Amino acid sequence: MGTSIGAVEVLAEREWRARARRHEERVDALTADHLRRRREGVRHPVEDFLFTYYNFKPARLRRWHPGAGTVLTGEGARELLSERFTVETPEGVGLDVEAFLAARPVVDFVERLLSAVADRPAHLGCFGLHEWAMVYRAGEVRHGQVPLRLGHEGTDRVVESHRIRCSHFDAFRFFTEDARPLNTLRPTREAQVDLDQPGCLHAGMDLYKWAYKLSPAVPSELVVDCFELAREIRELDMRASPYDLRAWGYEPVRIETADGKAAYMSAQEGFAGRGAVLRERLLGVCRLLRENATSGR
Repeated sequence: MGTSIGAVEVLAEREWRARARRHEERVDALTADHLRRRREGVRHPVEDFLFTYYNFKPARLRRWHPGAGTVLTGEGARELLSERFTVETPEGVGLDVEAFLAARPVVDFVERLLSAVADRPAHLGCFGLHEWAMVYRAGEVRHGQVPLRLGHEGTDRVVESHRIRCSHFDAFRFFTEDARPLNTLRPTREAQVDLDQPGCLHAGMDLYKWAYKLSPAVPSELVVDCFELAREIRELDMRASPYDLRAWGYEPVRIETADGKAAYMSAQEGFAGRGAVLRERLLGVCRLLRENATSGR
């Protein structure tokens, strides 16, 4: 492990190069199938989501950064000085916190949002009905290459027979016009801090978004931890959706049945617990940035 000077962890070149190599190998394994499909021009309705909806390309995910509070030593570290937000300090090469905070005012919003969500209990039992509301009484579906499992009429009946309580604006904004009045909440971007809650699948996936938006202040290992959680959540999100994904190897979570609802809530609770750990780690980065800015590091 690296030595520590005050609040700064110092990594020798051998140590940080080994970390970087492990990170690259991990990302290569996670993105290999996506990159192969991209070369072949083949789309995937589940796994492509993290590279199309979220604006962080595989090459950027692969690039390793130690994160705030860590400096790198050795000749190789000086080669990194050409990268944005990198500065040489008496201890080694690390993050220019002042420049990063000046360029990324989103840090304050992310800290407020994550703190608010962390303080709320998880609301379970939404059963992924946001995906159903996105095709309610629609003449066409968002994923045109994937059939509806229950057809249009069956899908509409599921929506009409459930109470919809979607709190996440980036899900609600895709509801059809007929579905919007059925939602018991009215999420807006301005109300996101007040409405997001830890049981929401989209709030869990968004931990990945906040992690990469705070890169390179967030250690790259944490960004990938959030990516892996988001990918697993996306799978549940689509398995519980109205789409029939069995041709891609995904058995449906039939949320229109009691067994399906129980399975969904169990998985949702597990994701909420894992998300809570990652959320606290991201909040730790936000706090460290503020502390280092105050100390002038």
